[in-house]
Amino acid sequence: MNTVELIRKKRDGKKLSNEEIEFLISNYTKGKIPDYQFSAFLMAAFINGLNINETSALTKAMLYSGKVLNLDDIPGAKIDKHSTGGVGDKTSLILAPIVAAAGVNVPMISGRGLGHTGGTLDKLEAIPGFKTKLNLKEYKSVLKKCGAVLIGQTRDIAPADKLIYALRDVTATVESIPLITASIMSKKLAEGIDGLVLDVKTGSGAFMTKLNDAKNLANSLIDTAISFGKKVIAFITDMNQPLGNYIGNWLEVYESIKILEGEKVDDLLEVTLNLSGAMIYLGGKANSIKEGIEISRKMILTGKAYDRFVKIVQSQGGDISFIKNPNKYPKAKYNETITAESEGYLSQVNNYEIGIASVELGGGRLTKDDIIDPKAGLVFYPKIGTKIARGDKISDIFTDKKEKIDEVKKRIINSIKISKEKPKEIKLIKAVINPFNK
Repeated sequence: MNTVELIRKKRDGKKLSNEEIEFLISNYTKGKIPDYQFSAFLMAAFINGLNINETSALTKAMLYSGKVLNLDDIPGAKIDKHSTGGVGDKTSLILAPIVAAAGVNVPMISGRGLGHTGGTLDKLEAIPGFKTKLNLKEYKSVLKKCGAVLIGQTRDIAPADKLIYALRDVTATVESIPLITASIMSKKLAEGIDGLVLDVKTGSGAFMTKLNDAKNLANSLIDTAISFGKKVIAFITDMNQPLGNYIGNWLEVYESIKILEGEKVDDLLEVTLNLSGAMIYLGGKANSIKEGIEISRKMILTGKAYDRFVKIVQSQGGDISFIKNPNKYPKAKYNETITAESEGYLSQVNNYEIGIASVELGGGRLTKDDIIDPKAGLVFYPKIGTKIARGDKISDIFTDKKEKIDEVKKRIINSIKISKEKPKEIKLIKAVINPFNK
């Protein structure tokens, strides 16, 4: 095959065969196709799109560019969850122990935060000693022992994705639904899973700000998962305000512990329980998502989910004394409060700006080389629809960067809108796309 001919074919809007896509991915991964040619292919695919068959072929080629884990020696269903990312989204930390306690295996390969969104790995690594780099033997050992394991992508898992993502990032080809689908699914399928629950975020704090784009991405992910014989359910969830109240790596671990201890945080619990309920259903431990939600509640109420979280942390080298007594965690040098400058109802939040505020305080990274301060971040108190009086607390910020405090205060105040009229209630779960309809 000829690389130039394949680029021309896609440039002209023609369909590529499975073999042609495999040729491109295999040879790019091996270094036989240079960046400048693969960039041209990515742009052609970005502009002209890829159909379902091409997307599946791309996913398959990326998946088999590395190791595909075989977990057949571990009894029971293996179900994972993937979120497209958001502000304050710490559902993985809560649902992994819930689902594991309910008897469903959760092999979870997670990512790091970049830009305004947080990453599960960064949150876990805020726990002193917690190891997210495990070899395959350790990965299986923790999964067998705890029913859940949370690690980062290894060099052996979908290496093509790592190369291609880096190139997409610098060639303005990130926002392509087929390319996003292949990137997500190649990593998830490599885990050795039987099924997957998707949480596709939409709103000002999401990558897919428009509901229609989120639905299109969810359907693309579902079609691809089904083409590989996997069970899948997708939720479209709101990201127009932070999920829960705490934003920042240790702060989000802290809120997760509180939820597992039985504290009620309505929005965070609603999303988490729906996702965990669907995972328990796909794992065969419930006859419907609704029944899975009730089982999830029971896992929290009985303390089984909390105990399982402690076991996971301990098994991955984490210091469980910080889980049992989270208040002993080191504090940021500076803690300041932001209060409302007017009265009325909170009607709008620019959630992207809230995420960036946490990054500026040291709680995230704008480039891959930025160093995260796990103590840094903020607590954002009101929800859209909350009645606010002048002087009411909007946020507490935590940072070691004194020079950032005034700038962040302005950013947070400018990110909210307070109106005289009470806004419509936010619907947290916009849609459920369930091929099984239960």
